[in-house]
Amino acid sequence: MLQPGELWKSHRMRGRTTSTRWSAVLDSRDANLLARFYLDLLGWRVRSEAPGWVTIEPGDGSGYLAFQTNEGYEPPVWPAGPGDQQMQFHLDFEVRDLEAAVEDALRLGARLAEYQPQNDVRALIDPAGHVFDLWLNPTEPT
Repeated sequence: MLQPGELWKSHRMRGRTTSTRWSAVLDSRDANLLARFYLDLLGWRVRSEAPGWVTIEPGDGSGYLAFQTNEGYEPPVWPAGPGDQQMQFHLDFEVRDLEAAVEDALRLGARLAEYQPQNDVRALIDPAGHVFDLWLNPTEPT
């Protein structure tokens, strides 16, 4: 059985830098509009901006979210049924006060998903239709 980190040490992608920086890219019909939603929701800052492309980051250098305009973007359906556009990726954000965090997200333009799979998680839908979760960590001090 591999111990944590062994796979990384033995099978690291050739050509990969030693950086631990990561990113995720979300498509939407309007990258700027979606980036503004997440900037306001998370309190992050703009890292870079170009026509049809915006990146935001928390400021600690660990990673960033990018938003790309895609005129053919079709939002996923949650939960998806046969023939629906499937959700292929979603973001999770840990929160200390689930009710307050949900209220803020709704005020900024998110929608509460009809289907809620867990009591300590709230599935929401951003203005472009991406599902994201706010989750309560019961071991996190308030």
